Amino acid sequence: MQIRVRRALLSVSDKTGLVPFAQGLREMNVQLLSTGGTYKTLLEAGVEVTEVSEHTGFPEMMDGRVKTLHPMIHGGILARRDLESHQQAMEQHGIAPIDLVVVNLYPFEATVAKPGVTRAEAIEQIDIGGPSMVRSAAKNHASVGIVTDVADYEKVLAEMRTHDGALSQDTREHLALKAFARTAQYDAHIERYLTGHAHVGNQPFPPLFQLEGALVQELRYGENPHQRAAFYRTVDSGEPSVGNAEVLGGKALSYNNLVDLDAALALAKEFAEPFCCVIKHTNPCGAAIGANLAEAIERAWSGDPVSAFGSVLAMNRSVDLAVARFLVEGQRFVEAIIAPSFDSDALELLTTGPKWGKNVRLLACGSFDPSVRQAGDWEVKKLTGGLLLQDRDLDAEEPAQMRVVTQTSPDAAQLEELAFAQRIAKHVKSNAIVLTGQRTVYGVGAGQMSRVDSVRMAVLKAGERAGGSVLASDAFFPFPDGVELAIENGIAAIVEPGGSMRDAEVIAACDAKQVPMVFTGIRHFRH
Repeated sequence: MQIRVRRALLSVSDKTGLVPFAQGLREMNVQLLSTGGTYKTLLEAGVEVTEVSEHTGFPEMMDGRVKTLHPMIHGGILARRDLESHQQAMEQHGIAPIDLVVVNLYPFEATVAKPGVTRAEAIEQIDIGGPSMVRSAAKNHASVGIVTDVADYEKVLAEMRTHDGALSQDTREHLALKAFARTAQYDAHIERYLTGHAHVGNQPFPPLFQLEGALVQELRYGENPHQRAAFYRTVDSGEPSVGNAEVLGGKALSYNNLVDLDAALALAKEFAEPFCCVIKHTNPCGAAIGANLAEAIERAWSGDPVSAFGSVLAMNRSVDLAVARFLVEGQRFVEAIIAPSFDSDALELLTTGPKWGKNVRLLACGSFDPSVRQAGDWEVKKLTGGLLLQDRDLDAEEPAQMRVVTQTSPDAAQLEELAFAQRIAKHVKSNAIVLTGQRTVYGVGAGQMSRVDSVRMAVLKAGERAGGSVLASDAFFPFPDGVELAIENGIAAIVEPGGSMRDAEVIAACDAKQVPMVFTGIRHFRH
């Protein structure tokens, strides 16, 4: 059933597109009601509009907190057009029907994202009248249209022009679903903010947790072609991310691309020095620090050139021409690159080549260093029938925090190398073993069911470079066999968290060969 729009109420914080939308409604003889800043904007633009306080006969008060919470407003929105009793009540009390409600809410999300915002400032940006009108209109979508998204203005006008000022049932239902999704998202963000600023003792997690996100795009498929998938963007925390990065070129991003890009960026955020990592199936197969980005990528690629084919790269500096040449002229194929930015000449080379231009996805996420990471942004994992929440693993052990447990102590250079290796191991799926030298990954053992097999894999990948390298393990060695295998292949120093009931045997295996070992006391298991 189509409903002719004769009266509309407009109350928006975001004034984008407001005036032309209102003008379009007036061209179809729709009477306009409005409040506060919206009313002033329309009045200044010469749009004929009635202020809500004039319509209700009741003044706006309490700094605007009370203006639309009135029977003349909600009665006009909620009244069912198909019930005689509702129509009689409207007539008895002089309530005029409101057929279209146009509301976008106070900018709570944008407010709390600002540095230094106070709790009082955040509270004032919790909209009350807006969500009330949105829910009223959405509930009564059989008779009322509700618009909460600026992007829908033109669609609504186009349909009304085509159907003599009316909106179809399908459109009203679609708009209502978007409206309920918007208020749910809004309330979830308020709840999350208040939970993080609540004075309720040491209760780190809320009793009710909700996820909210806006659909960015449907993907070609999920992890496999028979699985459907889509990408949703959550509210921007202000931290550079895959979600808020700008896509500069390449094929459409796939599900697996996005997962790998997220893993790559997380590792790149560990380092302040020029850094590059090469990610394959969420694990780093190469990573390095360099004097500049060109040196870093060359070293990182050397970690496992075979596995680097079809990889995803992350860098913590702007991609320059030297980096682009290393990739393009070396015929090195990668799926995607994420970095703070791309120099213009590098972007041209990466996007105009016959192989690169149409394929490699390029994402610019803005500048970052380890300080950008938001400790309050939980990691969430979906299970069948539940959700798991945990703090992000943002700890990184410095050399001074490492405890020497062997008779032989590592020298200063080895300690620095061990700290580098340990940060890489944090981002490798367990059981994680990482061999490095000269701030460069030589070999990685990931995802093996036993730690000794991970050592074997890392040594195999490192080849001749295993000799003299250092080893980082994400968790303790349960038996000395993994350490013994490492020492047999020339590993010069080892870092692990410790904590095994057989720590003494593991340490003894190192002492037998005068290989220094340090404990960090912190496990970095990535399941």
